[in-house]
Amino acid sequence: MLTDAQRAIVKSTVPLLETGGETLTQHFYRIMLGEYPEVRPLFNQAHQASGDQPRALANSVLMYAKHIDRLEALGNLPAQIVHKHVSLQVKPEHYPIVGACLLRAIREVLGAEIATDAVIDAWGAAYQQLADILIGAEEQTYAAIEAAPGGWRGERAFRVTRKQAESSVITSFYLSPVDGGPVIAHQPGQYIGLRLVLDGQEQRRNYSLSSAANGSELRISVKREPGGRVSEHLHDQVAVGDVLQLFPPAGNFVLRDSDKPLVLISGGVGITPTLAMLEAALGTERPVHFIHCARDRASHAFRETVDGLAARHPQLQRFYCYDQADAADQVDAVGLLDLQRLADWLPASRDLDAYFLGPKPFMALVKRQLEALGVPPAQTHFEFFGPAAALN
Repeated sequence: MLTDAQRAIVKSTVPLLETGGETLTQHFYRIMLGEYPEVRPLFNQAHQASGDQPRALANSVLMYAKHIDRLEALGNLPAQIVHKHVSLQVKPEHYPIVGACLLRAIREVLGAEIATDAVIDAWGAAYQQLADILIGAEEQTYAAIEAAPGGWRGERAFRVTRKQAESSVITSFYLSPVDGGPVIAHQPGQYIGLRLVLDGQEQRRNYSLSSAANGSELRISVKREPGGRVSEHLHDQVAVGDVLQLFPPAGNFVLRDSDKPLVLISGGVGITPTLAMLEAALGTERPVHFIHCARDRASHAFRETVDGLAARHPQLQRFYCYDQADAADQVDAVGLLDLQRLADWLPASRDLDAYFLGPKPFMALVKRQLEALGVPPAQTHFEFFGPAAALN
């Protein structure tokens, strides 16, 4: 049980975390991934190498410490963590490992003079409080998914029934359950977890579902990442007829019920969840503005799909912006998605719902532009590829 005195100690460590949190979390990851191989599949090594994972954890730890006495101020962060954990199948037995490594890292990085027994005890109690909250929420989510029609818990075998190149860098995989049963109706914008064993090492990855739920199959659309161990394996080695192990859909970056005009903005492979949102929205009467940015025509996935939807649905307006283009590409703009272009492509009223996804610099730009154009911040929604990070 976390006492008032321990809360005060945890909050007093916030300045230390703000100045050295990333160093601490890097040390934490070195300990945990070096000494506990059973948790390695839960962490993308590319995100470790880039520093994204340590930065994401440092930000989460800092936010938790700042708001230890009023956790409701954390807003959407706990839900994001819960859904990410569910998608990768984090279990209660993983939490003691993380806790032990975190406390050891605090002691070794800050030193015994700062990280006294009282500080370690306070952080141990704080971590246990957080672990109990997350474990409880994750179990509720696991149980709800398992109980839903077509739902399941843990792994489920899916066969690749179709493999379709969508662009020079993105390929879609159509997946049907080997058991022949129904498939849970995922929400537009959610992602699945994929478990592979490559060269004897287990790998887990998340991929957005790029089509609306149909009750019988799932579709993921994967970008080939240079040097990406899993993405290159999927592109080069996985064929029609192969079987993949999937964890159930998760994620809280989902299309919300609304009658406001909808704006979907994507960059690169960020188009994948917005496609599912687009399909769902076109089943309503709300106006939809679909804005996609790509490097060039060759890398633009699903253009024909969106063009076809626009031809059949007058409520849909679509706009394309390429970094590089020629006259034959029939693109709406060339170069960056600047403020004036976005203003021209938005609905006349700024009382709209905007969802955007893509590389972090792209999302930071779009976030600033939507704010400058008067779109209410509460009506803008985004999600990160990989670990969450600030867009400021």
